[in-house]
Amino acid sequence: MAHTFLLEIGLEEMPAHVVTPSIKQLVKKTEDYLKDQRIDFDAVKPFSTPRRLTIQIEGLADKQPDVNETVKGPAKKIALDDEGNWSKAAIGFTKGQGLSTDDITFKEVKGTEYVFVEKHIAGKPVKEVLMGLNDVITSMTFPTLMKWNVYRLDFIRPIRWMVALLDDEVLPIQILDVTASNVSRGHRFLGQDTTINSADEYEEKLKEQFVIVDAQKRKDLIVKQIKEIQDENNWVININQGLLEEVNNLVEWPTAFFGKFDEKYLQLPSEVLITSMKDNQRFFYVNDQNGNILPFFISVRNGNSEYIENVIAGNEKVLTARLEDAMFFYQEDQAKDIDFYVNKLKKVSFHDKISTMFEKMQRVEKIAEVIGQHAKLSDQELKDVKRAAQIYKFDLVTGMVGEFSELQGVMGEKYALLKGENEAVATAIREHYMPISATGELPATKVGSVLSLADKFDSILTFFAAGMIPSGSNDPYALRRQANGIVRIVKNEELNFNLTEMMEAFINAEKDANVAPDLDQNKEISEIVSFIKDRIVKQLKADKIRHDIIDAAGNSNNDNIEFIFNVADILDEHKEDDNFKESVEALTRVLRISEKQDFASDDLNVDESLFENDSEKNLHSNVEAISGDFFSLSANDEYNKLFDLKDSINDYFDQTMVMAKDENVKNNHLRELTKLSNMINWFADLNQLIVK
Repeated sequence: MAHTFLLEIGLEEMPAHVVTPSIKQLVKKTEDYLKDQRIDFDAVKPFSTPRRLTIQIEGLADKQPDVNETVKGPAKKIALDDEGNWSKAAIGFTKGQGLSTDDITFKEVKGTEYVFVEKHIAGKPVKEVLMGLNDVITSMTFPTLMKWNVYRLDFIRPIRWMVALLDDEVLPIQILDVTASNVSRGHRFLGQDTTINSADEYEEKLKEQFVIVDAQKRKDLIVKQIKEIQDENNWVININQGLLEEVNNLVEWPTAFFGKFDEKYLQLPSEVLITSMKDNQRFFYVNDQNGNILPFFISVRNGNSEYIENVIAGNEKVLTARLEDAMFFYQEDQAKDIDFYVNKLKKVSFHDKISTMFEKMQRVEKIAEVIGQHAKLSDQELKDVKRAAQIYKFDLVTGMVGEFSELQGVMGEKYALLKGENEAVATAIREHYMPISATGELPATKVGSVLSLADKFDSILTFFAAGMIPSGSNDPYALRRQANGIVRIVKNEELNFNLTEMMEAFINAEKDANVAPDLDQNKEISEIVSFIKDRIVKQLKADKIRHDIIDAAGNSNNDNIEFIFNVADILDEHKEDDNFKESVEALTRVLRISEKQDFASDDLNVDESLFENDSEKNLHSNVEAISGDFFSLSANDEYNKLFDLKDSINDYFDQTMVMAKDENVKNNHLRELTKLSNMINWFADLNQLIVK
């Protein structure tokens, strides 16, 4: 007989951003627990609101299946003493299995006899297994934790009630002082406690108490209500999915409504209006049919429509206060010029172990100049990126950004245009923050891309030099995100530069201009290269490149971001070629033989007079032919030149005893192979490739 089980964890209101990941975690942990306990089930259905995390397990089996298990014990010579009696080891082994020595048999394994017992394990009833879910609940993890009363349990919020029903039977699962029953709680203001008589009536019972426990149904209802308001007023409402998810996790019984604000606030930049509504008040903003923002907003109440006019008035009052502040700061900020704010940055700390924000801008100006020249920006673009670097953080000390920190860069762009800066400079000020997430939008302009790279390189160089290097999950200054931004921008702009060389050039440019921080930035360059290459690997994984190809490209001796991506693409493109396997095997044979050699880079001259056969001459000739400009070639050209060596490498190994008795001949062979392996490893670590 199939069963249905209901588990509801009732809590104080959780933060909205925690609800969805928490219910997903509970479902996953429950599924893993049931599989580990060998209990068959059809599905684990999630329900969630700000006050409850609930699962409904459908199609549960009556019990675990019985198991007949053969268990291996000690060797026979240990199980029996000299007189043929059972030893303590044998007796202890059988007791541990719940059996006796009468159940012992002997079986031979690889020439040695061992003790074996046949063990029958009766399956536990499902009720007994489900009682273990208290451990599943207490094992959950959250970004923030609370303790309450005298208890030692850390949880997202205090647990106030629980419901646990196997069909219609209450399972008294207990956590701290809360024992599960069949009584749930309705909406905090509209509902009452309700008795759940059976696990499959949960959703309907809670709906009677003004709680829609199915998150998707609640979300669909919110969208339906918003669209009704939109259609009634001929508006266009952008239903941002992130905001919708947050609002959905703030309510149990949603009722959408609209309010308005004074048209005078429309003179504020639309970004200010949207931030005030969306980010600060969780409102949806309203546009007309032409995309112009209107003096209205949509909000969602956690309750019904009774006295909704009071709710509307309250929300309008709160929004008006924020917009009034914004208007004040907008007007006040424009009373000062950009130089005023730039000078204020001389007293603003970037980090107390590094420098002021003004000094950071000075460094970024020099870094941006190096990148801009390397990227072959035009004279005007170089002029624009220089000017942008000189002022790009000025909005941090404006009143508007002080009040609305989400508008960093956005207000910089607005104010720069108002103060007469050209569009390229203003746009770069906004774009230097991009991307703001792993998959976020990239700068659309070259000037913005260069400024963004310069800012991110400076942050990584200085924080590493100051010893603040990310470890584990600890990354308080978001350096991984900034490294990821570097990788994505370089790839997008197809900028061809080696990380080590560029960072050394940055540091030298800072020193020449006397703006370098009082830190040794050179000491961490190799670690920064590895740090950024880790981000390349992550991006390649996101691009669904085969794991061994990622390892091969990512572990090369090359630190050119664009080159590494190109190598991965080339290997992926050619992996099914007829000669791919044989070519890789030939090249990796070179790597294996030369990997333990330690010749200096200036000690790889090969003496042709020591050659003993034509295959040596042929390989040497081919290696010399490609070695001249090899390290400056494109990834595609390097691939072709290396993989074309397959036949000459195979002939070489067929006819040549590499480890010759004559030490001079042997070292001559090894120098040849080391020279070739250096080129191979520059292209990729082909040892990582799986070719079968």
